[in-house]
Amino acid sequence: MKHILLVEDDLTYSRIVKTFLEKNGFAVQTATKVKDAQNLINSSKFDLIIADFRLPDGTGMELLQWSKAEFPQTQVILITHYSDIRIAIKAMKLGAFEYITKPINPDELLATVNESLSSKPKIADPTSEEVQVETKVKEARSSKSSYVLGRSQESEKLEKHIQLVAPTDLSVLVLGETGTGKELISRRIHDLSPRKNGPFIAIDCGALPKELAGSELFGHVKGAFTGALDNKTGHFESAKGGTILLDEIGNLSYEVQIQLLRAIQERTIRKIGGNKEIEIDVRIIAATNENLLFQAGEGNFREDLYHRLNEFTLGAIPLRRRKEDLEDFAQQFLEDSNERLNKSVKGFSSEVWEIFLAYDWPGNLRELKNIIKRAVLLSSGLLVEKDSLPIDIYKPSGLMPAGMSSGSLSLSNELPSPRDYKSHWGEQEKELIQNVLNDTKFNKSKTARILKMDRKTLYSKMEKYGLD
Repeated sequence: MKHILLVEDDLTYSRIVKTFLEKNGFAVQTATKVKDAQNLINSSKFDLIIADFRLPDGTGMELLQWSKAEFPQTQVILITHYSDIRIAIKAMKLGAFEYITKPINPDELLATVNESLSSKPKIADPTSEEVQVETKVKEARSSKSSYVLGRSQESEKLEKHIQLVAPTDLSVLVLGETGTGKELISRRIHDLSPRKNGPFIAIDCGALPKELAGSELFGHVKGAFTGALDNKTGHFESAKGGTILLDEIGNLSYEVQIQLLRAIQERTIRKIGGNKEIEIDVRIIAATNENLLFQAGEGNFREDLYHRLNEFTLGAIPLRRRKEDLEDFAQQFLEDSNERLNKSVKGFSSEVWEIFLAYDWPGNLRELKNIIKRAVLLSSGLLVEKDSLPIDIYKPSGLMPAGMSSGSLSLSNELPSPRDYKSHWGEQEKELIQNVLNDTKFNKSKTARILKMDRKTLYSKMEKYGLD
């Protein structure tokens, strides 16, 4: 029997989910706070953690990061609202298996739980032959690109620029919002380049442990630090003859940035703890949703590294600006979902198309992909119907408590509950922080001073509200 820890502070909701999972053969324990959950995880063995994002003493994101550091063999599913879509996507990049949205659909929950438990990660020495073989298999599987050309004017322009830069060996900087397909663009460049028969290795710099980032990128020699039990080949050496994508590159520490700058300039690397220069033959593509020049102005990113990486810039297009391409993306994601879920849904109803075209898609392509996967799972007919979609994408007013407008509390005969006031305050605080960030051009030091809070608090609130 698989053991699940459910972390949810809404006791009624928790009881319903717990009962449902127990009826389906799982052993379930519950907690209402991050600290309580950590104590339970330390004292018992769990196969899966299902955590609400908003908890009384922290967030599900904090629990995710802690559990991945302390118990990496345990899968994590995040429960969230669609208003937290960007945070949920960030959680997946930090190691969450999947996110599901409230109100939870029982079929979706059960399918996601079963899939997560059948995909339980192996814990092994990352330098072992078995894991290296597994990595190569994953690279081979992911070589099938799901890149969609698109038919919009902006898509045609992007493709033209990709065709121009791909045959060269220029370093490329891909800019764009979260979920806009920066990795797909990078793979497209690789596939059209003379390096297409070499490896394509994508690294999420935001998910790299800071103390191990240098080792992961450049490798280490045996005994270089505690836990370095054998020599390790880094990603730059593994990508010989191919392309390396450094996604969310703004998350690299200053020390690793120095090592990376040297690697680009000298075309050589030195393993952590080693004294031998190793030549590298790799094309570098970097991607980010942040303004690296502003980061450089704050002293968080090296300006010389920025210019080395930015020999050519491409901009990933938000989905709200490429609605003409929506049908192409939706069809691709439908085919992928049918294959993954062993279903045979043929298309979308006209009502669903109207909803898709009217929606703003804050999570971009990644959000579209997840919504279609969920809809295919829930569909029993040949077409995806409206009742298979999350209600939040066609009733955005459902995100706002009753009796409130987006600007202010309205007077009504029925006072909002304390929870509604709390939600409204959160919206006001989010709007205030966003406005100050825009005014300071995302200068976080200046923003923190204006708001009279320290930088750590500002970063915490930015993460809480998804203000990337």
